[in-house]
Amino acid sequence: MTAANKPKEPQTFEAASARLDELLQAMENGSLPLDQMIAAFEEGRQLVAFCNAKLNEVQQRVERIKAAEAEGKLTREAFQ
Repeated sequence: MTAANKPKEPQTFEAASARLDELLQAMENGSLPLDQMIAAFEEGRQLVAFCNAKLNEVQQRVERIKAAEAEGKLTREAFQ
């Protein structure tokens, strides 16, 4: 996949998850030619990495909140 063909990174976990569902359906129904199947697979791997990074970020935030709560230092932080 060239830089010109590279899909833009999703802005949200939900968008990435929805795109993964689209790719999976297209790959499972067997309607994609081999080149498009490989491109879909590569895009899917990038989306999985994006989703994993988002989930790790959320997990770390929850752990910080729990730690602050346990120490009695719970503070308000903007959720992004």
